[in-house]
Amino acid sequence: MTAQIDKTHLEPLRQRLAEFAATRDWDQFHSPKNLSMALIGEAAELVEHFQWLTQAQSATLSAEKHQAVSQELADILIYLIRIADKLDVDLIQAAWDKTELNESRYPADKVRGDARRAKEYS
Repeated sequence: MTAQIDKTHLEPLRQRLAEFAATRDWDQFHSPKNLSMALIGEAAELVEHFQWLTQAQSATLSAEKHQAVSQELADILIYLIRIADKLDVDLIQAAWDKTELNESRYPADKVRGDARRAKEYS
């Protein structure tokens, strides 16, 4: 009987992606630099789906466009996980740490409704 894969956490996905690359001998190409460049390429492909759309259109995608955007987001996540794996970064912890930092840099009572950079607030 095949073991059930936990699809609710990043670690099993990280492992599967590492195995995927290893079994194809692609690990040799997966340096943080190369993975970062690939991630940027995928991010650009994501942006193409929204280019020239209005705000409203970007929030109400057709089923076909939604599927295409989903695939681009998956590519971005895959490359992000691979970079983090190569650099031994716990993405979940890093995201929690960054959220905590942003909460202190952007206190709600000070920045509500204002989208400037943190250094622009006095």
